[in-house]
Amino acid sequence: MHPGRPITKMNQSSQKSLSGELPGFPASFLLQQAYLWIGYSESQDRSPYVRRPQCRTDCIEVPLSRLFRRLGRLVARYPWVFLLLPMLLSAGLGSGFMFLNKRRTDNIEEQFTPVGGPAKGERSLAQEYFPTNDAERFSGSRLTTEGSFASLLVVTNNSESLLTQSVWWQVQLLDSKVRSISVKDAQGVSFNYTSLCARTGSECSFPNPLLALPSISMQLTFPLLEINKNQQVFLGNLVGGVELGAGSGDSPNRTLEKARALKLAYYLREDAASDREMSRQWLSAFLQEFPPELQKLPLPDLKVYYFTSLSRQEEFEGNVKEVIPLFSVSYFLIIFFSIISCYRLNLIISKMWVAAFGVISSGLAVLSGFGLLLYCGMPFVATVSNAPFLILGVGVDDMFIMISAWQRTKLIHSLEERMAETYAEAAVSITITTLTDVLAFYVGIMTSFKSVQAFCVYTGTTLLFCFLYNITCFGAFLALNGKIEVYLNRFTFQQQQDSYSVVKKILCKKGFYVSPNGEEESHLMNTFFRKYYGPLLTNIWSKVFVVLLYAGYLAASIYGCFQIKEGIDLRNLANDNSYIVPYYSMEKEYFSEFGPRIMAFVTKSVPYWDEITRNNFDKCMQSLENNQYISKTFSDSWLRTYEKYLTVMHQNINNRTTFLEELDSFLKAFPDYEYDFQVNTTQREIVSSRYFIQSVNVSTAVDEKMMLNQLRSIAAQCEIPVVVYHPAFIYFDQYSVIVDNTIQNVAVAAGAMLVISLLFIPSPLCSLWVTFAIASVIVGVAGFMSYWNVNLDSISMINLIICIGFSVDFSAHISYAFVSSDAMSTNQKVIEALDLLGYPVVQGASSTIIGVVALAAANAYIFRTFFKIMFLVILFGAAHGLIFIPVFLTFFGICSRAHKETPQRDPDCP
Repeated sequence: MHPGRPITKMNQSSQKSLSGELPGFPASFLLQQAYLWIGYSESQDRSPYVRRPQCRTDCIEVPLSRLFRRLGRLVARYPWVFLLLPMLLSAGLGSGFMFLNKRRTDNIEEQFTPVGGPAKGERSLAQEYFPTNDAERFSGSRLTTEGSFASLLVVTNNSESLLTQSVWWQVQLLDSKVRSISVKDAQGVSFNYTSLCARTGSECSFPNPLLALPSISMQLTFPLLEINKNQQVFLGNLVGGVELGAGSGDSPNRTLEKARALKLAYYLREDAASDREMSRQWLSAFLQEFPPELQKLPLPDLKVYYFTSLSRQEEFEGNVKEVIPLFSVSYFLIIFFSIISCYRLNLIISKMWVAAFGVISSGLAVLSGFGLLLYCGMPFVATVSNAPFLILGVGVDDMFIMISAWQRTKLIHSLEERMAETYAEAAVSITITTLTDVLAFYVGIMTSFKSVQAFCVYTGTTLLFCFLYNITCFGAFLALNGKIEVYLNRFTFQQQQDSYSVVKKILCKKGFYVSPNGEEESHLMNTFFRKYYGPLLTNIWSKVFVVLLYAGYLAASIYGCFQIKEGIDLRNLANDNSYIVPYYSMEKEYFSEFGPRIMAFVTKSVPYWDEITRNNFDKCMQSLENNQYISKTFSDSWLRTYEKYLTVMHQNINNRTTFLEELDSFLKAFPDYEYDFQVNTTQREIVSSRYFIQSVNVSTAVDEKMMLNQLRSIAAQCEIPVVVYHPAFIYFDQYSVIVDNTIQNVAVAAGAMLVISLLFIPSPLCSLWVTFAIASVIVGVAGFMSYWNVNLDSISMINLIICIGFSVDFSAHISYAFVSSDAMSTNQKVIEALDLLGYPVVQGASSTIIGVVALAAANAYIFRTFFKIMFLVILFGAAHGLIFIPVFLTFFGICSRAHKETPQRDPDCP
């Protein structure tokens, strides 16, 4: 934004002659009439003795400035039209909120996992080739989805083992209470757990294999529990806090002496649509009835934590309700801040109510943008709830720029001229920042996460409305306020009969005095930036200190970038006070040694009776088992077991007929393998098969990422086409795309920012400095995220996209003002830029932080993360705009306007 262009000066004799010819009228009034008679225009500013810059790229800036000058005049002529039409538009579009509930979509898998993630394709294959049968042959480890379940974590209060008879009785009591919970269908028929449970044979699958034992006092082994001669059950994920005794021979099992934690998983049927709906109703009833019933149970030795397959989704959806009251708090705080920051002792030029209306204008933009997209059928995700806080801050930021430009105009000019000058100065600047912000968000649509896409579309579109309402609705209110100033000015002119009258002194004290030269008195903050901060920052020793400070900032940021963690922890999608948080904590404490039990499957028909094929199969399995995250001890393969079975039966495994015919007898002895391969009886071939490997020590997001990538890489190198899959891989997939998506979005948006800066900021060099500021702020925010315990996930990716737009704002304002300055030295240009925009930048930064500060009190990770990163973005963006970029511009800022002497203003008020 360039400073207001001065009007061609009149010499002192001219002023005296005017005053002499019409005695009794103040000089300011006569000058006003003279200027209006002359017809001040842009052409008079370009006098012959002014040297135009030699390196400006103003082919867009100049015509755009002229266009906004005309718009400013039009708004001044018809303020009520420009005020009422946006209000009517927002009222019409705001009716789109009636579709809010219909457009709401908070499915965690859909919104927070990458679109087209590999695991989703792997799941489709697993479901096609290995269908489940939860009514007859259920197996929790063989599920291709998370399943429908209620889970309990039972932990002892003391060091006593769960395996003692007195404590085990309490576990059995807890089990019976869960089984007694019932729900009624539409016809009023009551269904309890036994009616809906997933079954193995004719009985419900046991929530824990230990409950199937006749006595808990019998000798137990861990981690494999032998049910019978041909059946073993893996207890690693079901029993925790164990103390083990001696083992026997080469067996991986050891005697289970003590156990402090137990997991009970009550699976329900979901294969049939009717079963799925009833199971969902039972889980809802469980969440309502179980907590109060749990308080009544006599469980002196136990602590119980619960979770269901519905819990994560329901708790996530509840986050949106919490943030609604916070928005009203932010709205009030920003209005209060705007009024205070725009208050002036001179009541004529005070902009308190103008500032308050600017906040309302931003609220209208939210109403219009959201309403329009809801009309268009755009999904509304929980992350979008952050957008109004951001838009409020951005709209107020632009409002402060408009007010600052208005306050640089002359009170003695006509209203149309003042509005024209305000628009010519401010509108170009806020156009640059709006375009960069909107483009940054629309670039975010390229990401693979739907939650990010929805946020970017809503925010980018609403920012366009924010800009539109700033130059129409808010501008109209500013013009109406200007008419009030004109009325009050006339009153003061009539009272100023001489320059030393008693009346003038009274008006000064009351705050109704206007200086005869027609300029508004400087705000104290402008005086601070012009007289104190600017000269201090351009001091040579200050520059040295700033360079060292920046070097330290950059070093800390780069180091932090290498420490950042990837991926979203699913517990963070729930409220901090949610019952699922302690469940996740206990699960991590007692059940982190063993990770997911992963299936590796082949969907191609291969001759398993061929020795070479089996060798290839076994070689692939060994490669997977030799991975650092896999324990070969606990793998489970039907083919290996079948080989041993045929060897014991003295059958030739290499004979096709024998291999296929003996499968039936094999399955009678080992029924758990029934759903691990499919035989095409017509073509007499095995069309698909699978085996299982056990992951270990997968306790962090880095472990999850490394395990997934390594296993997929090994499977891709197998001679037999093998696919590795587990339902948790759906969420692990984010690790494979989150970094690439983030880098892609940042790179594309930064490139677009450079192009916009080159087009709009009339100096290629300063455009490069703006682009530099983008990169610098992004590195800073990403680095300091790690210090503040914020992971790189789909939520923080949103904020990094925000970072691109906001890092432009402050630096672009200062750079634009620097380039447009008429001063000769670079130091003086910086001082003028800070005088003009230092306070608006502080106002904009403060208002944005105030807009999101209420989110710091939220009990949800999503909203707290938004606050943390927004705080870093604004802090580092303002630091670049007010400290780093001004100093760096003095080193390289060679492209700017030539100097032209401007009239000096002497304060007239005693």
